[in-house]
Formats: sequence, C-alpha cells, structure tokens
Amino acid sequence: MKRRLLFLIAVYAGFMLLFALQKPLFMLYQGDIAAGIPAADWFRVILHGMLLDISVAGYSTVLPWLLVMISVWIPGRWLVVSLRVYFLLFTFLLALIFAGDMALYPFWRFRLDATVLFYLQSPADAMASIPPRLFWTQIAVLAVWWAASYLLMRKIVQLLADLPPVRLNRAAWSGLFLLLGGVLFLSIRGGVTQATANVGKVYFSRNMFLNHAAINPAFSLFESITKEHNFSRLYPYFDEEKRARLFAEMCGDPTGIETLTDSLLVTSRPDIVLVVLESFTSNILEERVDGQEVTPRFNALKTEGVWFPNFYGNSFRTDRGLVSILNGYPAQPTTSIMKYPSKSQTLPSIAQSLDSAGYVTSMLYGGDINFTNMRSYFYASGYYRVTGEQDMRLAAPRSEWGYNDSVMFVEFRRRLEEQQRPFFATFLTLSSHEPFDVPGNRFENKVLNSMAFADEHLGRFVDSLKSSPLWDNLLLILVADHALTWPETLRAHDIDRHHIPMLWLGGALREAKTVDRVASQIDIAATLLAQLGLSYDEFAFSKNLFDSRSPEFAFYTFNNGFGIVDRCGATVWDCDSETMLDSRGADSLCRERILKGKAMLQTLYEDLDKR
Repeated sequence: MKRRLLFLIAVYAGFMLLFALQKPLFMLYQGDIAAGIPAADWFRVILHGMLLDISVAGYSTVLPWLLVMISVWIPGRWLVVSLRVYFLLFTFLLALIFAGDMALYPFWRFRLDATVLFYLQSPADAMASIPPRLFWTQIAVLAVWWAASYLLMRKIVQLLADLPPVRLNRAAWSGLFLLLGGVLFLSIRGGVTQATANVGKVYFSRNMFLNHAAINPAFSLFESITKEHNFSRLYPYFDEEKRARLFAEMCGDPTGIETLTDSLLVTSRPDIVLVVLESFTSNILEERVDGQEVTPRFNALKTEGVWFPNFYGNSFRTDRGLVSILNGYPAQPTTSIMKYPSKSQTLPSIAQSLDSAGYVTSMLYGGDINFTNMRSYFYASGYYRVTGEQDMRLAAPRSEWGYNDSVMFVEFRRRLEEQQRPFFATFLTLSSHEPFDVPGNRFENKVLNSMAFADEHLGRFVDSLKSSPLWDNLLLILVADHALTWPETLRAHDIDRHHIPMLWLGGALREAKTVDRVASQIDIAATLLAQLGLSYDEFAFSKNLFDSRSPEFAFYTFNNGFGIVDRCGATVWDCDSETMLDSRGADSLCRERILKGKAMLQTLYEDLDKR
C-alpha cells in the first residue's frame, strides 16, 4: 500500500517538475522579448508560477488517484496498463498546449486561451499564418517534450509493477486515499482562502512578460474555456444603478439624426465602399527606410479626404475588429461574439440599416470566408451577396491566405461596375497578414514589404475609381481591422499598439479636412448613419463623432484587459491582476477612466449574455 501512496506523491511531484521546467524553456524560446532579464527574475517566475502549477498538478493527478483507490479493492495488471495509456494521452495534450503556446506568444503577447479553439475551427486557414520553419520547429518541440514527459511518468508507473495483493485494512487505506483526495481538491482550488486559483495570482512584476511567463498555459487555456459561457458573471463590478450611470456618461445620449452637427456629404445617398485593411497600423504610416516611405500612397491620400488621426482599433484580431466596425459592438477581451452565430445575428449592423434604406449590400474576401464563422456572420449582418475564395475561379496565383491584394483589388473594382445602385460594398484585404508573403521585394523586412505591397495596390484601386463615373457619388471608407505589433517592442496592451488609420474619400465628400477627435471602430456605425440621415438608436455602444454632446474617447481590449484613450491622456487596466499597466494624465482622470472602462466591460458582457 505504501507504494501506491509513494506513486501518487511521485506523480504530483513529476508534474510540478515538468511545469517548473516549462517556464525557463518558454522564456528562452522568446529570444529578444526575454533579453536582459536578470537571473533572479527567472527564479521568481518559477516560484510565483507554482501557485497555478499546484492547481494543474492537482487536476493531472485526479485520475491516477481514482484508479489507485479502485485498485485497493480490484487488484490486477489493469492498473499499470490504464495508467500508461492515461499518461501517454495526457502528456501529449500538455505537450501540445506547451508547444502551441510557445509559438503563439510572440504574435499574441498573451498566454494560450480559448481564442485558439476559435481559429482551429478552420485549421487550414489557421496554419496559413505559420511559416513552414516555425511549424516544423514546433512539431519538434512537441515531440521532444511529449517524449520526455511520458518517459518520466512511465518510470513513475513502474512503482506499481508487481504489486502484492491487498489482504488487510482495505477500508482504512481507502479512507486515507479519500483524505488524500481532499488534499488534491485544495490543490486544485488553490488553497483554503476565499480566492480560488486564477491567472492573476501569479502576477508579481511591472514587467508583463514576467507575469505572463509565470502563467501555466494549460491553466490559462482551461480557465478561459470554463468562463466562456458565464458572460454576465465575468465582470460584476457595480450594482445596476451605478453601472447604468457610468455607461451613460461614456456613450452619451444618442437621440438619432437630430444630433448631426457637421455634414460631410453633398448627397444623402452616396454609393458606399468600405475597405477593411488587414493589420494596417498608424505607426507604419510614419515609417521610412533609407528615407523612403513605406506607405506613400496612403499618406498622399490623407490630404484628399476626411482624415481621422486619433483613431483606434477596438481589438487585436480580425474577427473582433470586423464586429466593431460593422456592428458598432466593442471587442471582448476573453472571447469573440463571432464565435456564437446565435448571438452575432442579433446585433444591429450597418449593412442591415443600409439594406432597409434601399442599398444593395455585398461582401468580398479573397480568402476562406468560412474561417471563424465569417460567412454566416456576414449573411446574418445583412449582406445580400457574400463572396469568398471558394466562390471565385480566378486565373491568378494564391498566397497562403488566398488571392493577394493585387488580384483582389482588380476583382473588387470590376464587381463595383456591376453593382446595382445605391450600393454598400465591403472588401477585406489580406496581403498584410502574417506570414507577410507577397510578390516583390521592395523592403527587406517582410512586414514593411507586405504593407508597401498593400499600399501600392490600394493606391491603384483609388486611382481607378477617380477616373470612373462612380467617383462623383462615391464615399470610400478606408479603415484597418486592427493594428499589429510595430515596432516589435510594443506590448499587447500598449496604447500605440491599437492606433490605426481611418480615412474617408470620394466625390460625395463636401471637402477635405482633418477630424482630430479621439474615436474608435465602434463609432463608425453611428457616424456614418447620421451622415446619411438614418437612425442609429440600435447601436448602443456607438457614438456619432459629429455630435458635439457625445463624449470623446476610444475604448480597446486585449487579453482580459482594456484601455481608454481621451483628449487628456490614457489608462490601461489589467483585469487579471487588477492593476494599472499604463497611465497618461492626471491621477484623478486615470481613476475615472478605470471606473468607466469597468462599466463598459460589465455592460458589454451583460449584453453578450442576453443575446
């Protein structure tokens, strides 16, 4: 019987050892991100990370504990066989999580969560973002870590080989194992205090990378999955009266078209083209290589239309950015409403509003439009025609993601000629998406080269429209779906990481001007509909930028956190650690932003839960 007890202790200790080793390996893998970190901080990462490792080790030991307790009454070789199968499968799962998390962190800058399951619904498209060398590197990491983990656990299982039959004190030993089960429960829970195990427990530094490195990736993934459906209980910051008051202060008092104070258009029914630019970031607009602009065409166009220099993306991924743009609905920091068609179809949308006003609506994307439920989402959002790569047979080469921008801008331009008017036509580009493989080699850096490629073909597209009769009655809106990490030293929560361009062009505009109000993607819906003289009352989170009464701010989210930017500064808040990550401006205004950001988050998730 003692060998059974020793076995369970060894299993628990073995998992703790594996989780401890993962942390320095993870940090080493991140290269420049971890450069210059003192040795003492590496040990602190391991030490603080144990708070979650203890919980995951407890979960990992539950089935072996149960099987060992059963073996007290039903002895036999089945125990060793069952444990070997369990460890073979379970260590593979943990190795898969470890390898995937290690690879994704440089792109996402947060530990693995349920977001990955969303993208794996279309594995081929998810793989398109991964360079072949990275893919095979991670396969090697997976294989080596799986083999090492399994061999360790198989060695521990040998403690149970050739167990003698149990003849005495079976009830007493069962009672002891039940007590051990109680210890495992406390381990899983994270102790006896009121606060249960959560990722915020391991945060110990102002350096967010160190906090992230301390998180057990398996805990991060499984915790986010379990929280997915309890939306209304995720952010219970205020009672209903205070929440409603704070939210009203943020989003103003929209009363419809009467609040329009500045008309941009010379017509109430222009044809509307919305081009969503993949991963365009304002930082790259200012980038030069040896004095050469990366995006000269876009920069020149800024002087020809209505330019919004203080504009922000609401999220860091396309699926969330699209919902912010097309539905005026804030991005969620822990999930994506596009993942839930039954919920996303209840959202108000620009396409639905324009369809009701007599517009013909269409959506074009050169990649797999089934990725992340996009096809069903676009149809539910009111688009009459939805076209993806599968619906086209173009005599053109494809990139990893689909047809590149040089092909698709030409195709989009051709389709505009065939549109019944008035029309609302939307096009999502893709060439400026990782892995940033595009024809040509203007710049050595692949990110800058892909942006230059996209910029060149955007410019050609605009030139073609200008020389067409369509231009005179056209409103062309250019906006990014989200920014990317440029420069590469930016962190996921940084304010500049979410700064994106928005530009309105076309012959339907009254004049060129700069609108310097602080705003974000969720404000496009109310602003556009107000310009058309249409009601936007359904868009509870969206503000008309030309309503002088509407508050001026941008709200964005990252992995379980939010940022608020206004005229007086900005504040970034981490919901895991309940700490302020960045602040600009007076302390009193920072505290006010935190309150309002929490009210926005609580309102958003309560609304999400009801849909």
